[in-house]
Amino acid sequence: MEAETTLASVGAGAEAGTGLVAFGRVAARLARQVEVGLTKVDLSLPQYRIMSFLDEGWTGASKLAEHLAVSRPTVTAVVDGLVARGLVARRHEDGDRRRVSHTLTPAGSQLLETADQIVDDRLNEIAAHLGDDEQAAQALRGLECWRRALDGYRVTKMMRKSPQ
Repeated sequence: MEAETTLASVGAGAEAGTGLVAFGRVAARLARQVEVGLTKVDLSLPQYRIMSFLDEGWTGASKLAEHLAVSRPTVTAVVDGLVARGLVARRHEDGDRRRVSHTLTPAGSQLLETADQIVDDRLNEIAAHLGDDEQAAQALRGLECWRRALDGYRVTKMMRKSPQ
């Protein structure tokens, strides 16, 4: 309950007279801005997310699906498109042809790096509209805080699922 109180108190002070900020709505708007940036490199948000996870070392369709909170067939469909474009390589594991791993190709790694830069530039451009360099920097640091929180949440969730 403490986290809700903290979010409510932050939201209540965001803009006088507007009530609470719906943080989910802000996150959705932010995700849309990421999508707009990704159009410059012809990537969808699901493709970008999969490529990001592959870059972090997640390779199997089941693990990707789990971390992306989607079904395995959904991951397979998105990966198929990335494979067709030469951005992801798919290979069967030795000894078990049912197990498939995925890796970014050099072209995929380069496109991901370009996509990251385009998205970063877009977010910097939007943050600049805060009108104050310190507020813009604070907004971007807030994204880094969310990254750490999401990573911690993922680790905790994985530890709960693993046999002890």
